[in-house]
Amino acid sequence: MLKRSWQEVLIAESNPNHIWELFHENSKTSRIEPHPPDEFVAARMREQYDSLPYDAMPEVTLPEEIAPMYLTLADAMVSRTSCREMRPAPMTLAELGTMLYCAYGVNRSNEDSAFPRPFRTVPSGGGLYPLEIYFHTAAVEGLTAGLYHYNALRHRVYRLRDGDFSFDISNGLIQRNLAVDASVLFFLTAIFERSVFKYGDRGYRFVFMEAGHVAQNLNLAAAGLGFGALNIGGFVDRTIDEFLAVDGVTHSTVYMVAAGKPAGD
Repeated sequence: MLKRSWQEVLIAESNPNHIWELFHENSKTSRIEPHPPDEFVAARMREQYDSLPYDAMPEVTLPEEIAPMYLTLADAMVSRTSCREMRPAPMTLAELGTMLYCAYGVNRSNEDSAFPRPFRTVPSGGGLYPLEIYFHTAAVEGLTAGLYHYNALRHRVYRLRDGDFSFDISNGLIQRNLAVDASVLFFLTAIFERSVFKYGDRGYRFVFMEAGHVAQNLNLAAAGLGFGALNIGGFVDRTIDEFLAVDGVTHSTVYMVAAGKPAGD
């Protein structure tokens, strides 16, 4: 994958056009839009990782069972709210595994289908699954404090960096206290090529739709488990990308979610 720096692609502030308008108009689908043949798409997908490999890093297999939920799905949906005051209460490994599985886990095989990748708990344009989930925690029982990556296909997490980096992360947040107050801070990142090679500029839209699906599943799972969640759009992109060691252009953070116990509980 060709890596580029953000300086190469940044549009000058003097540009008179609103970038969102340019993008929205130029990413609309037309009836004469060319689509690559299925054989080409399947071949490109086989060339790409389903989930980034961190096999050399320490790994922890997550429990297979779903942790007990205290709310029905309907109750979780109705009671969901942005938890703006939380505390970093302990979370069990099963609770973390449940949140990750509900967010982006593999829920059915791709056997007897035309799709090269197994299916997950959220819809994805073309079954391409362009997202990755990283998280930072110092509050999950059985996990060393640090930065982790979730491998959905193996339902395992890989520890990328040891240590509590809450204060480092806070430098990349508009609401800096969230990095310290959360039990777990999730980073949803996108490898854009996984989507745009098939759908072009429209595929970039699909990436953000999918991130919304994943974030909502995290919210509902957190509510069902008795935790609060707060979706975070206010982050300094380059600071967070640098913390995650992603290049910020071909692979970049698109969303964050904090989870912790509501402060009053």
